[in-house]
Amino acid sequence: MSLKVQISTDLKIAMKSGDRLSLDVLRGFNAAFNNKSIEKRGKGLPEELAEEEMLEILNKELKKRRDATVLYIQGHRGDLAEKEEKEAAIIQKYLPVQMTKEEIEKIVVKKIEALQQAQGDISFGNIMKEAMKELKGKADAQVISGIVKERI
Repeated sequence: MSLKVQISTDLKIAMKSGDRLSLDVLRGFNAAFNNKSIEKRGKGLPEELAEEEMLEILNKELKKRRDATVLYIQGHRGDLAEKEEKEAAIIQKYLPVQMTKEEIEKIVVKKIEALQQAQGDISFGNIMKEAMKELKGKADAQVISGIVKERI
């Protein structure tokens, strides 16, 4: 089942069950998807969103929730931080399972070795670029960045 169909189905279930939080989050997904479609149409591209584009939007939404949670905790607003955490958990259900730090580290090490053989001189940017090609959507960019910094 495609991501868009799954979200639509879950939206209907949330409406029927009266789950207000899930309903708000899922409606937010649909609004973000529609905005991206409109943006693509304005650029003369086909409106239909690919699965990768939808996952990218969900990752951005998840990052917003995590950032907001940190800020609310710093501002001593536990109630709002808890709400953001619940929303993040809902978003997480639609994202693929993230790789472990060990799995990410193996891939980053391979990329570093390959770049050293090909170029000799490696930089943080080059390693991140190559690692993100393989890990995009499967791992958090901050975790990847931390591992790359440790290795170089």
